[in-house]
Amino acid sequence: MRKIFRDIVTVNEAIDRLYSFYTPKKQVKEVEIRYAVGRIVAEDVYAKSDVPPFDRATMDGYAVRAEDTFQAEEDNPVRLKIVGVVEAGERSELEVKEGEAAEIATGAMMPKGANAVVMVEYTKRSGDYVEVFRPVSPGENVMFAGSDVMVGELIVREGTRLTHREIGVMAACGISRVKVYRKPIVAVISTGNELVSPGEELGEAKIYDVNSYTISSAIVENGGEAVFLGIARDREEEMRSLIEEGLKRADIVITSGSTSAGAGDVMYRILDGFSPGVIVHGIAIKPGKPAVIAVCNEKPIFGLPGYPTSAMTVFELLVAPLIKELAGIREVEGERIRAKLAVKAFSAEGRRELLPVNVVAGSEGYSAYPVSGSYSGAVTAFAFTDGFIEIPENIVMLDEGSEVDVRLYSKLRPADLMIIGSHCIGVEILLSIMRGRKPFTAKVINVGSTSGILAVKRGEADLAGTHLLDESGVYNEPVIRKYGVRDAVLVKGYLREQGLIVARENPKGIGGFEDLLREDVSFINRNRGSGTRILTDMYLKDLAEREGVSFEELVGKIKGYTIEAKTHTSVAVAVASGKADVGVGIKTVASQYGLDFIPLKSEEYDFLVRKDRMNKGIVKEFLNTLTSDEFAEKLEKIDGLRVYERTGEIVEL
Repeated sequence: MRKIFRDIVTVNEAIDRLYSFYTPKKQVKEVEIRYAVGRIVAEDVYAKSDVPPFDRATMDGYAVRAEDTFQAEEDNPVRLKIVGVVEAGERSELEVKEGEAAEIATGAMMPKGANAVVMVEYTKRSGDYVEVFRPVSPGENVMFAGSDVMVGELIVREGTRLTHREIGVMAACGISRVKVYRKPIVAVISTGNELVSPGEELGEAKIYDVNSYTISSAIVENGGEAVFLGIARDREEEMRSLIEEGLKRADIVITSGSTSAGAGDVMYRILDGFSPGVIVHGIAIKPGKPAVIAVCNEKPIFGLPGYPTSAMTVFELLVAPLIKELAGIREVEGERIRAKLAVKAFSAEGRRELLPVNVVAGSEGYSAYPVSGSYSGAVTAFAFTDGFIEIPENIVMLDEGSEVDVRLYSKLRPADLMIIGSHCIGVEILLSIMRGRKPFTAKVINVGSTSGILAVKRGEADLAGTHLLDESGVYNEPVIRKYGVRDAVLVKGYLREQGLIVARENPKGIGGFEDLLREDVSFINRNRGSGTRILTDMYLKDLAEREGVSFEELVGKIKGYTIEAKTHTSVAVAVASGKADVGVGIKTVASQYGLDFIPLKSEEYDFLVRKDRMNKGIVKEFLNTLTSDEFAEKLEKIDGLRVYERTGEIVEL
């Protein structure tokens, strides 16, 4: 019997019919990261350790107290006593005191008391002393513990296609295995008496089999694993036998040929012999009308037309999206775009530089955010960026607003939700809850509170996380007003506990800032400009007033006040390793390192939201989740984070 097409359906109707009989089920497997390149991550991956796990030198030279070098000049060098050598891979018991230095290798752990490294090029050794010809600032040529990745930080998002960049990040964090989506296995069958495999002799009335090669290649390109079962001649028993084998071995079966209305086209009849059988025969597309869709044993079978163009048209419309869904694939290939630099970018003269950038869409086109910090030693520099710009050898600075050519790692797809600002694990918890409710894409660029505020001002971000403490003691509002942000509102977020971090069981009996004045107590400070440093100095100014001395006189008595750490993790590492007895940081890192915590103040982590995005669906969902009971419960499981009575409150600026 010949088939007369009477029930032609649209592509959307064909898809609806398929999914009314079949539910795609992604499967997960765990693989070694060595073999994970190109695979799609099946769950969020969190860092199990800090990167780096200790404060480390980024240059060969001498570890020093930066303040000992401030007077150094080429014709009047500073002379420091060498107290020892620190090699990479060894734990040193050295302590650098005033007027001292320690020879140090690149990658070596910074000795206690040192807060900077003078490059060997700017020194001259003379016996047990070294002459320093150039001053260094605190933190120069030092990568601080956790400054690249902090323990517990989200390093790879679910749905990410793994490249050498993400695998490098996981390796740096000590992760050896990762859960990925299993590649769907797709059985491929060609049909027709006229088909001959390439390489064989082509007889009269014969053609080479094209479809099995194009379809198999397309399966691999879309994230699947192709299994070619062979060419079935125009005999029902042979076709049925190969289809049954395909159903046993694969997740999807694809045939090509024998789907039309000719005397020998019997695929629809064979497929209708399965249960529930044919659900679509004939789709309103050109080419590709004769396509057949069937379901058996909860597995889809696609009968594609024999003409290669028709077969691939149906494949791209119906099969490719399904393979990608089962494989967890969301992204496509990359390209180049033009963008304007959001901030200045500096380069070393004489070197061609590939600078990683994040790209965001603003009211006046694309903006590129260069990765901040010493990205040459930061494995995350490439993993968390959209692409890179190339800076020629003769350029030392690209000014803010400069147009640049960005080479994208993959196709740039606008995110449903754009967040730029200060990083916090609370944001990741919030986004995780949202992803559990419905699929969406979020892009989070962690560049600090100030840059986030400016991004909102320029229209590049939907919202920004911020926790800036004003000199008045008020968080965020006064600072945002100083930046002239008018087309936005401040949504109150949650609290992060700040306090004194001390060793387990507090062996020095430290109770407050007054104990920093003791001779037997060493302190580790935060970098100038950080919210924690501002908070610290506020407490110390109050102490100075109570002691009846100047602020400068007071801090001069604190051992280690000039030693600066750039992250909360670095403070915790300094205390845990015995480099310092006490520092100021958030409770979360104290708990992660098993240290004791003396509460001082609850820091307010808020969200600056553009007014024109307040009615955007995904922004509404974000703010609703912020005030949800589920978020409150999950947040409070993280030591030192909690919602409070002002969470969700909108403050007009």
